[in-house]
Amino acid sequence: MKRFLTAIAAGLLAVAAGTATAQTFPSKPIRMVVTFPTGGAPDILARTISEKIDPAWGQTVIVDNKPGAGGNIGAEFVARAQADGHTLVMGTVGTHSINGSLYARIPYDMVRDFAPVTLIASTPNLLVVNNDIPAKNLQELIALAKAKPGTLTYGSPGIGTSVHVSGELFNSLAGVKTTHVPYKGRQMAIPDLLGGNISMMFDNMPSAIPVVREGKLRAIGVTSAKRSASAPEIPTIAEQGLPGFEATSWFAVFAPANTPKPVIDKLHAEIVRVFGLPDVQAKMKTLGLDLILGGPDELAKTQAAEIAKWAKVIKDSGAKAE
Repeated sequence: MKRFLTAIAAGLLAVAAGTATAQTFPSKPIRMVVTFPTGGAPDILARTISEKIDPAWGQTVIVDNKPGAGGNIGAEFVARAQADGHTLVMGTVGTHSINGSLYARIPYDMVRDFAPVTLIASTPNLLVVNNDIPAKNLQELIALAKAKPGTLTYGSPGIGTSVHVSGELFNSLAGVKTTHVPYKGRQMAIPDLLGGNISMMFDNMPSAIPVVREGKLRAIGVTSAKRSASAPEIPTIAEQGLPGFEATSWFAVFAPANTPKPVIDKLHAEIVRVFGLPDVQAKMKTLGLDLILGGPDELAKTQAAEIAKWAKVIKDSGAKAE
């Protein structure tokens, strides 16, 4: 009985300590690490939080871009940070579902080293080609790739990104060989795509759609199971002859493991409030980002399912980090 009462008391003290922590949180600026350079969907989402955080919190959210190694550098930084809610990462399907299977070794555990906070949004990728590529649809592109094996190249903002594995999935399902050209961020890849130095790219919708609408690139198809509400005129890759092709990017906030639950709950509530603002929702729709705003449990379930999915895709395709 004495041990039981001691355990109960310890539990009550832990709850009280967590509640007190949440009441004083945040006590300093919050660092939101983005694992890729500026301009992409993760950066846009992080800066939206930074711009819209409730002034009543009395602290700012500082966006800290730490690109490199397919997002592993920034993710590891947060995994090793103090678990007090003041250092967060804008996680992606790459950093938190793909990299563990693609790399022989990564410097963090995608699950054990993090506490899920909020599954913010998802978006399909958009297959775009340089305007000089003589393919107007997916079947023409496949025919071109088969006629010239290894000649067509596709860029990505880094190994392990959804953009990279979308290309590997395309190679596998279409039975073609295109060559992956990794960059250190989307900003480095797009100029080469526009200039014809690479042939195509499975870019995130938020960054691809504006360029397509300006006529600078040609859209071939979206990687989601259904057409995107933001660009319903663009057919899916699946409906153009590759049934089962689906590669969706998602973006979520994670904290270091063992961050107190009351702090996690407070962060989640504020993120949901920010993305519930009418002007923010309108902006997200224009960019082709589908808001989810799932809590920690939903994020954990989504992550587990995505880890299993991409492990199979990577094994079947033979893809690996060079």
